[in-house]
Amino acid sequence: MTAAPTFAGRLSDTLWRRPGLLLACLLGPPALWLGIVYLGSLFALLAQSFFAIDEFSGTVTYEPTLKTYGELLVPAHVDIFVRTIIMAVLVTLASIAIAFPIAWYAARYAKGRWKAVFYLGVTLPLWSSYLVKVYAWKLLLADEGIIGWVLNGLSLHWVLDAYLALPVVGGNSLSFSHTGTFLVFVYAWLPFMILPMQAALERVPPSLVEAAGDLGASPRQAFWTVIWPLALPGVVAGSIFTFSLTLGDYIIPQIIGNSARFIGSAVYDYQLKASNGPLAAAFITVPIVVMIGYLWLAKRKGAFDAV
Repeated sequence: MTAAPTFAGRLSDTLWRRPGLLLACLLGPPALWLGIVYLGSLFALLAQSFFAIDEFSGTVTYEPTLKTYGELLVPAHVDIFVRTIIMAVLVTLASIAIAFPIAWYAARYAKGRWKAVFYLGVTLPLWSSYLVKVYAWKLLLADEGIIGWVLNGLSLHWVLDAYLALPVVGGNSLSFSHTGTFLVFVYAWLPFMILPMQAALERVPPSLVEAAGDLGASPRQAFWTVIWPLALPGVVAGSIFTFSLTLGDYIIPQIIGNSARFIGSAVYDYQLKASNGPLAAAFITVPIVVMIGYLWLAKRKGAFDAV
């Protein structure tokens, strides 16, 4: 006599016969979380940008208006946008320049135990607290930090003083300058550039590079015609991280650097200090629009064709 199937057995049979139902059960909960909690809160935040603060009472007027977006065009706010975007571009370019040789070595020459050492070295900084790393860099970049101590020992502190006297990049010390902010940004986001580039370079067949050399291409020509186009998806993936994270970060500019504000710190100030939610929400739309434009440009240039 055959035993009656259990509920678990009937459920397993139903899911096996209906793979679409199984897929819905697997993707339904995370899709609801993403759609309701994340995207819902994002749209609710952006909806505030179409409201404004009453100049007399200081309260939010819940009437649709573009007045808040007009406030973004004042010179002080435009200066924040320009400063942040330039910093994000410079951090991204520096991260590419530093990460590419590291990723190339890991993809081509690191084998076995050395590849494990590579992954450990790249990801190890991510294991520690973000704030601890930033404050550690503040101590390193201070006048009494190790950089100043080494330069003093070599009688080269005058070089640092001359550099800090330069406009824009200089300041009272490295920890109170745009240069210090730039260095900490590069350090913080570099792992997010190395890993995608290394994964992309892993997929570049060595035979293509050898064939380019056999056909008479110089190392420079082989790089620009073979290696770079195939590595471009990884470069774009890494640049999305470094560029977007720099656009939105507000902790590093508050701890490292002078009093010049970035988009993230402006959002923090307007939302939590000035209680101006509509203006903070309007500020948030700027990095969103910039990233959409960057992704569109990258797609048009074919950066995602090999993904």
